[in-house]
Amino acid sequence: MKKPPLIPLTVTIFVVTTLIAFIGTPLWAIYVGIGWTEILTAVALFFFTGMSITAGYHRLWSHKTFQAHPVVKVVLAVGGAMAVQNSILHWASDHRIHHRHVDENDKDPYSAKRGFWYSHMGWMLREYQSNRYNDYSNCRDLQKDKVVMWQHKHYIPIVLASNIGITAFLGFLNGDIIGMMLIAGVARLVAVHHVTFLINSLAHVWGSRPYTDTNTARDNGIVALFTFGEGYHNYHHIFEYDYRNGIKWWQYDPTKWLIKTLSWFKLTSHLRTTPEERIEKAKLQMQLKHAKTKLIHLPNAEEVLNKVQQEYDLLLHRMAEYYKTKKSLVALKKETLQASYENMELDFKYKEMKQSFTLQKEKWQSLYSYYVEPIPA
Repeated sequence: MKKPPLIPLTVTIFVVTTLIAFIGTPLWAIYVGIGWTEILTAVALFFFTGMSITAGYHRLWSHKTFQAHPVVKVVLAVGGAMAVQNSILHWASDHRIHHRHVDENDKDPYSAKRGFWYSHMGWMLREYQSNRYNDYSNCRDLQKDKVVMWQHKHYIPIVLASNIGITAFLGFLNGDIIGMMLIAGVARLVAVHHVTFLINSLAHVWGSRPYTDTNTARDNGIVALFTFGEGYHNYHHIFEYDYRNGIKWWQYDPTKWLIKTLSWFKLTSHLRTTPEERIEKAKLQMQLKHAKTKLIHLPNAEEVLNKVQQEYDLLLHRMAEYYKTKKSLVALKKETLQASYENMELDFKYKEMKQSFTLQKEKWQSLYSYYVEPIPA
């Protein structure tokens, strides 16, 4: 099969920036020197532009997981353009297609099943999707967003002004324009490119699938460290409208922390989350599926599988009772600010259901660990 033609501009940008980052920047550092001001500025811009992609392009505009103040939108739009990954409109259109047709080689723009190189950056180097470049029918909502359309219309000037203008100005203030443009401009840009590209490539190859195995997306805490929290990708692909990727408090997800922090200052709002019950149920369904696959080959498979199924069904029942009671208690507490007999009675039932669910969950985990493998935290 003949490959589509290369896209000269895209190839040139990647080649030139990579050569400057890996050859020009080190040579300048050796023979001229680069100070801590340039390094710290590069790190700051790395996080700013990277999270403009993850918080802005991805979680705000592609998935509408929260709403943002116009000022925040403008800042994220400029930061996203500074990351040089196309306009919001085009990026979001591609990404929505990716989620709708994940792993379908003929439809997914960066299908992981076409190989690591292709999903990482190969898909951008050739005209694989030339027929879609002007089709934004899946982003009609974004076409009504003034900030999105402003950035789309003026994308090139914003890219040049942010990458050249901002870094040159910061270099002027510091007394080293070239050094600042090399490390905070080009080297930072190359780093952001490959870090965010890992979400399409490595996050679909390396890690676990605790929530769904219907696609290649993986959860990996190490990948999350390099992708501003996007490494919990298996979770994201089943619960794409959640503003979080790392749902545990200890999971590294600076994008989530940024969105939440901004909400304290009324700069973001309507943060969407997935109900706990749905998350628990998805995990349990995967565990049951995995258990059946493992246990089917045992001599007493039917007996063991029946036992596992019974404990699973009982766990689902306990879980449903617990979350139903919890929901009722939360609703009641919203209705009244004062403690009442009804409130106390429901609170007692909630604690009882929680204990029952916890004990049954521990029993399930013990059974699963005995027959299959330990369940990760």
